[in-house]
Amino acid sequence: QVQLVESGGGLVQPGGSLSLSCAASGSIWSIYAMGWYRQAPGKQRELVARIISSDSTNYADSVKGRFTLSRDNAKNTVYLQMNSLKPEDTGLYYCYAGGVRTMRGMADYWGQGTQVTVSS
Repeated sequence: QVQLVESGGGLVQPGGSLSLSCAASGSIWSIYAMGWYRQAPGKQRELVARIISSDSTNYADSVKGRFTLSRDNAKNTVYLQMNSLKPEDTGLYYCYAGGVRTMRGMADYWGQGTQVTVSS
């Protein structure tokens, strides 16, 4: 069984920084894409950033230049460095692993979510 273990998050003042990490564990053969989505209260879940196996990275326009996503393929782990945080970055951040290949086939997985709150 594949599990995504998230760490990081918390409370930070506007302009501050936080980092998130997400490690995929289990009998994984390969992962096509990993990244983060977020959901603010009353809003739909939206993409924050994702990186695919070719090392191509996509960012939401709202976080470009402030957030950096990196991936350690050997550890099946992604790291999201968030700088210059704004109150509108507040939300529940979910780790995502897409196109995960195991002996059972291919599937997508989500983490439990970690809270990021930007407030003075």
